[in-house]
Amino acid sequence: MSTSQTSDLLNSLPASERDYLQDYLRQSAETMLAFSQHEACADMMAGIALTITSALEKDGKLLVAGNGGSAADAQHIAGEFTARLMYDRRPLAAIALTTDTSGLTAIGNDYGFDHVFSRQVLALGRKGDIFLGITTSGRSPNIVQALKAARAQNVTTVVFTGENCGELPDADFVLRVPSTWTPLIQQMHIAAAHIVCALVERALCPQTPDV
Repeated sequence: MSTSQTSDLLNSLPASERDYLQDYLRQSAETMLAFSQHEACADMMAGIALTITSALEKDGKLLVAGNGGSAADAQHIAGEFTARLMYDRRPLAAIALTTDTSGLTAIGNDYGFDHVFSRQVLALGRKGDIFLGITTSGRSPNIVQALKAARAQNVTTVVFTGENCGELPDADFVLRVPSTWTPLIQQMHIAAAHIVCALVERALCPQTPDV
């Protein structure tokens, strides 16, 4: 498709929708720029990557959970670890707690939706593991309960959230995206996850140059 054809498609939108599209892209770019320049976020991602690297070196594993779009992010992140991100290497231990429909519905039915992740953390989490809870608001009850369960199991806790997150249990690492808009927070969460995974991958599985 030529540039002129693309321009015609954009111009075929009502003016208000063109403005919305362009404003969305502008806000997305501004949020990414703010995120990239936020020293506390960079420090937090470095700390998270170092901690996950250390855990995996000692046969620990990464447990990940979230709701809705963040549930998809949890699966995305676990997939990057167990498959690959930047290059071919050995699989790295990660489990998304959002995929077992029988387990999720059994726990939800018997104990309530607030415990769909915490019961799994109690079952699977061991000292030396990492739990990553993703909640754009910081107030997801099932993530809060999972964090409490992780602490009880001596599992290191990580939270990805937004600027105005609620009161969270004492987490070891909290990455706060500098935004209050859910779609942009989610975009930054997956960017952060890719950065963290890439750093872990590079540390544990250095790429061997072709001879």
